Amino acid sequence: MRIIRGKYKTRKYKFPKGFPSRPTTDFAKEGLFNILEHNYKNSNLNILDLCVGTGSISIEFLSREIGKVVAVDNNQKVIKHLKSVIKKLNCEDEITVYKSNLITFLENTELQFDLIFADPPYSFKDYDSIIKLIYNRNILNENGVLIIEHWKNIELENLKQFKFSRIYGNVKFSFFE
Repeated sequence: MRIIRGKYKTRKYKFPKGFPSRPTTDFAKEGLFNILEHNYKNSNLNILDLCVGTGSISIEFLSREIGKVVAVDNNQKVIKHLKSVIKKLNCEDEITVYKSNLITFLENTELQFDLIFADPPYSFKDYDSIIKLIYNRNILNENGVLIIEHWKNIELENLKQFKFSRIYGNVKFSFFE
């Protein structure tokens, strides 16, 4: 996996054999960050990355110096890998890592964020619960954005606060404000 832009540009990191997560493709990641760059405030943000997986989105946020990141995943192998990448990049002060289920984290957090990125496993079906928890608990700051990465065939357009979506290969990003 490579970091596309910013202070860690061209740095690469590998995943252990049998890693339980799929990476967001560079094509999709570049598309996502182009949308963010041209449509949203991109400095001093409090960012939440739910279901962090490979960590490529969190690390890209840090590389582009967009803000501080809270990264959440429920898999110990993922957490261990992400912490090793963070240590190699020497960015421990810019990211906090939690081992938690995304719903449990959303039910219990007292933190608020300007940008929330959620990339649950493609088998996940309860997107409405994520959105309801985030908005009902005021986890997303006013004027914040929620982005959900999901399989291109899943339609989230009928959910509350939906604004738009973009497809990159098999990946779809749905934006909520």
